[in-house]
Amino acid sequence: MEVVDQWTGQHACALQFALRMTQDEFAESLGVARRTIANWHEKPEIVLRPELQRALDTAYEQASEQAKLRFARQLKANDAVDTEASNGVALTVAIAIVLNGADVLIVCRRDSDPSGITWQFPAGIVKPGASPSTVAVRETLAETGIHCAIRERLGRRLHPLSGVDCDYFLCDYLTGTVENRDASENVDAIWVPWQDVTRFIPEDRIFPPILRSLEELS
Repeated sequence: MEVVDQWTGQHACALQFALRMTQDEFAESLGVARRTIANWHEKPEIVLRPELQRALDTAYEQASEQAKLRFARQLKANDAVDTEASNGVALTVAIAIVLNGADVLIVCRRDSDPSGITWQFPAGIVKPGASPSTVAVRETLAETGIHCAIRERLGRRLHPLSGVDCDYFLCDYLTGTVENRDASENVDAIWVPWQDVTRFIPEDRIFPPILRSLEELS
């Protein structure tokens, strides 16, 4: 059983993830404004007020054993990311561009900005020792319910906005019905025609090899 001596924004967000709640649902369960939850995502180091410490203690105590296990795993994952950052190791994210005929799989993220909702390709953090291609396939399934297989690696870059090291993989759809399986992180998951991808994701933010691969579908 995980014992939290002092709840920070990072701990609270990990509990939200473990309970599989949206920011709205988590805010309602704690009796706070959604902006408060968003602030925890923006400032993970913040130490919460005593009344919120008690509310989070209660929420954790009432959680299922499966949720407590997810909470512990999330804290370990956060610690691993923090360790990499402190050691100067770049954070790597594996990104899957999944094709189903002429359709492409995208997800709608919940941004740290309370008004920010952005469409992206399925992605996951690559922990030390993990294979980026495996992470891309696994996270696609975890987020969307879609099984896919790697067709080819498209390349790697530092994302122009986030500065995160991104590893891109072109994938083929195998089976599954698309659904939003990660409501704590995403608003929706859908297939869109490849011609419409730039309506959701600005073209200047898309890795050029992805655009070339999509154009080959015409």
